[in-house]
Amino acid sequence: MTSTADINSAPSLVLAFDDNGLLPALFGRHDRHLAIIEQALGVTLASRGNRISISGETYAQTTAKSVLDEIYGRLKDGQNIGAAEVEAALRMADLSPTDGSGTKDIVIKTRKREIMARSKGQQRYLDALSRHDLVFALGPAGTGKTYLAVAMAVSRLASGAVDRIILSRPAVEAGEKLGFLPGDLREKVDPYLRPLYDALYDMLPVEQVSRRLDTGDIEIAPLAFMRGRTLSNAYIILDEAQNTTAMQMKMLLTRLGENASMVVTGDLTQVDLPRGERSGLGEAVKVLRGMKGVSFVHFDDTDVVRHPLVARMVRAYQSYEKKGDRNGQPGPTNDEAAS
Repeated sequence: MTSTADINSAPSLVLAFDDNGLLPALFGRHDRHLAIIEQALGVTLASRGNRISISGETYAQTTAKSVLDEIYGRLKDGQNIGAAEVEAALRMADLSPTDGSGTKDIVIKTRKREIMARSKGQQRYLDALSRHDLVFALGPAGTGKTYLAVAMAVSRLASGAVDRIILSRPAVEAGEKLGFLPGDLREKVDPYLRPLYDALYDMLPVEQVSRRLDTGDIEIAPLAFMRGRTLSNAYIILDEAQNTTAMQMKMLLTRLGENASMVVTGDLTQVDLPRGERSGLGEAVKVLRGMKGVSFVHFDDTDVVRHPLVARMVRAYQSYEKKGDRNGQPGPTNDEAAS
């Protein structure tokens, strides 16, 4: 692709693309991809033949060019591009190797797909996962905390870097009554661990997931079943960690064995523990912050990669909790929301 205008002096920037066959995918159905870029950056994109003219503020023009470059490059590499990829390119457009974050492009390869960061927070997260043996990922739903951790675990297992994956969640809703539920262990806890299965099925063929579950290469179990074990040569993920007690969190962290990595994910605004019970995740953040070998990655609403409404709802709830409702009453505490 070539530029035929100087963005520092010209009122508009004109881009020319050398493969007309990729333009329908670049523009999107009914020019939807171009409309997404226009709305996000406040620019006007006009296409004619193999050219796109970008009008708007200089910075917005530069960002739009970066986004179009990124999308076009992915298309040339044979990747599929949809609205989600366009929005991801917009979020990533101003992430520079010189921004002081030390991040780099990381691609996780699994049997079914290649996975890349779709936001700056995700980029920092992937970088932390590649560098540290213990990573805490904190932030709202939809930011990819669990999904990316499972992707990294699957990649490490496939490469032989670890012998097994251990995925766990606290089954808060079941309390101490799992034994009274019908069925075997897997049937008792499956409803609480379903999101972990969903992530696995998105990265591995169904038959391979089933086989690895049967052989123990992949283990999915509630947190209570980790007590007394030493977890070596493993990639361990604790999901929904905000619902661990302080004792449970300490128990799991001290299970970490030789050649093992652990990822702990959670959202401290969504604690479902009984009133007065301290969140083990909240305590771990205070106790371990600054410790060598431990990384904390914080996500916010700008990292939400689900439906655009999710990010707006996250912001709305954050505003409500900070300012209180329209009658001047403060927003509910975690204990109040859980009761």
